[in-house]
Amino acid sequence: MYTQAMDLPTPAHEQIAARGPMTLTEREWQAQFDAKLDRGDFIEAKDWMPDAYRRTLVRQISQHAHSEIVGMLPEGNWITRAPSLKRKAILLAKVQDEGGHGLYLYAAAETLGTSRDEMLDALHTGRAKYSSIFNYPTLTWADIGVIGWLVDGAAIMNQVPLCRCSYGPYARAMIRICKEESFHQRQGFESLLVLMRGTQAQRDMVQDAVNRWWWPSLMMFGPPDGESTNGGDSMKWGIKRIGNDALRQKFVDATVEQAKVLGVSLPDPDLRWNEARGHWDFGPIDWDEFKAVVGGHGPCNKERLATRVKAWNDGAWVRDAALAHARKREAREQRAAA
Repeated sequence: MYTQAMDLPTPAHEQIAARGPMTLTEREWQAQFDAKLDRGDFIEAKDWMPDAYRRTLVRQISQHAHSEIVGMLPEGNWITRAPSLKRKAILLAKVQDEGGHGLYLYAAAETLGTSRDEMLDALHTGRAKYSSIFNYPTLTWADIGVIGWLVDGAAIMNQVPLCRCSYGPYARAMIRICKEESFHQRQGFESLLVLMRGTQAQRDMVQDAVNRWWWPSLMMFGPPDGESTNGGDSMKWGIKRIGNDALRQKFVDATVEQAKVLGVSLPDPDLRWNEARGHWDFGPIDWDEFKAVVGGHGPCNKERLATRVKAWNDGAWVRDAALAHARKREAREQRAAA
């Protein structure tokens, strides 16, 4: 998923003042809520839920939606420069999928009582975050394949457990998203495999892309569990099922074997098999870089946000026209019914 990297403290302006003691009715509702979680049942939109649970879901789902929408930009940059009609069609379909994912997720977040306009305003004003990975540039065509292989591969590791998220609308949205993301990962791997069977220049291009995207992909899983601000509550409520460190390790273990098939090397001199642990050891991650990118100081932060704001402003006439049409249709229906 693209939201583990957003495991940040709730901003002060979002914090709600401490409430007084629970009433008897609220205690009963809390008991029913806890019992549902214990049974593994879904919490649905009309069910009672604690305020903190609702806020955590709104933040996580909206940031996931923002990541899907902003994630269209690095790849969309290459649609007009794809090397063949086949690759152009594949990339167009993938970018369209990501737009659909964003719509599913915005719809899921709206069931929690927040509006899409509120969520987009938070994104455009910089109050809401999106995955750090989308603030890196796509310099060559090989980057598109590497995003499919590594970035979507890391997303799948995060997203599959979300199909068992305790909040029903989110979990159900993730089922289709995971199927499509899995296809994106396989498509990216296939694209790289073709390049690695090509010229030396093409193989060098792939290796360069892998070198640039490997560490940001590991950062996608978020900070170590001991430094995760909201991870404890998310795990307690069943929103998040597996910790950041376990997911990152699972991703490394799978990707090392895939890299062997591709014939690329991963840019980590400390990468080695640990027989005792039964896992691949890997080197330290530059968390200062991660914090800088999440904080708005990455290579493409300003560019990505400015592009999103421009697209929103340029589309104002379409939204206005749609609303005007809806008002006219409603007026006609009222006159016909009178």
